[in-house]
Parts: sequence; C-alpha cells; structure tokens
Amino acid sequence: MKKVGILLAACGSLALSASVGAIPVYAAGGTVSGTVKYDGTAPAPKKVEVTKDKEVCALHPHVEEDLVVDSSGGIANAVVIVKGAKGDAKPTEVTFDQKGCDYVPHVLAFPAGSTIKIMNSDGILHNIHTYSTANPSFNMAQPKFKKVISQKIDKPEAIKVTCDAHGWMHGWWIATDTPYYAVTDDKGNFTIKDVPAGNYTVEVWQEKLGTADQKVDVKDGAAANANFSLKPKS
Repeated sequence: MKKVGILLAACGSLALSASVGAIPVYAAGGTVSGTVKYDGTAPAPKKVEVTKDKEVCALHPHVEEDLVVDSSGGIANAVVIVKGAKGDAKPTEVTFDQKGCDYVPHVLAFPAGSTIKIMNSDGILHNIHTYSTANPSFNMAQPKFKKVISQKIDKPEAIKVTCDAHGWMHGWWIATDTPYYAVTDDKGNFTIKDVPAGNYTVEVWQEKLGTADQKVDVKDGAAANANFSLKPKS
C-alpha cells in the first residue's frame, strides 16, 4: 500500500505540472505595423543642381528628398508615433551624418532628451542650421577639421535642418515624447513593437504631406494594423 501511495502521489505531481505548464503565457505588449502610401500618382523627384564643392558633392546625382515614393506608392521617411503610449523613453545618442552632401538619414527620430552626434564625413565646410520653437535653434559652422558636433534636444518637436553652405541639403529631426515610434523604410513600411495594451491614436507625419491619424486597439501578444494613405494638402 505504501508503494501505491507513493505512485499515486507522483502521478498527481506530474498531472499538476502538466496542468500548470498548459497555462498560456501571453507576451506583454503588442505590435503596431502597417504601410504609409501616397494617394494617387506621386510626382517624380526633382533633380538638384550641385553648385558648390563639386569635387565632393557631384560624385553622385542628387534629388529633392521631401517626398520619396517607391513604385508601389510606399512613402519613405514618414514618422509614425503611437500617441499617448506610456513607456520609458530613455534619451540616447543618435547619429546624423553629412555624407556626399546629403543628410543621412534624411529624417532622424529619437526620444526627447537625446544627444545628436552630428558627423561631417565629407571633409569640407558644412553648416548646421536648425529651425525650431520648443527647443533653441542653433546655427553652427562645421569645418572639415571638426568631425563631430554634439547637440542635445530636450523637448519634443519636429525640427527642420538645413546647410547654409549647400542650399539643397534639407533634413529633419523628430524628437518624441514616447519610445513607441518608427520611421518608414523605402517601401513605406513600419513596425512598432512592445506597445502596452490599450486604445491609442496612431499619427503619421510627413514633411510635405502633413499629418494623419487613426485609432488602434492594441492587445498583449497581438498585432494591430495601421495603414495610411496620404495626399497633397489642398
């Protein structure tokens, strides 16, 4: 009888373990993904005439980058933000390069409070000139011997960046108040992971087409879609 009791106890323990193991474990947070597309036929990008420092700047063709649309209509460099999603938006260090007389990346997104490491990979005189309201604007020459300038951006906003030395160079810094954001790739796709469960407004920003938004319901361990179609401002 003693052996039978031990056997039954062991079986009960195994059954309990199997039961506990069968409890589903849900991932914390969900994923918001989608595509940002152009509504209609997108205009062809305009070519840029290189008028200065041609030995560096004219090594490759330049086009205006304020609206980059691929063959399927996907818009690159649009910023998608899950508005109101609470999280630890830790400031970080991000890189903004001046390379081939272009800004790389054209649109840089980061949490407010981050420091931008402004690079000069061209070895010629550039100039960083920002236009902002929430943060102080600055206008600083960056000669070839000054490889790096660091600039902290404390408050959320969209900041336009230009180069006074090369008039075709334009870019954007997007400082956010949430860690739940993404910049679309060259096909207009984006993915934002680990978004806390809840009902949110997802906003897209594009420098030429403005903003649009829609509601999403994010569930733990699930995927939510937010697809946008943008058209020129009337």
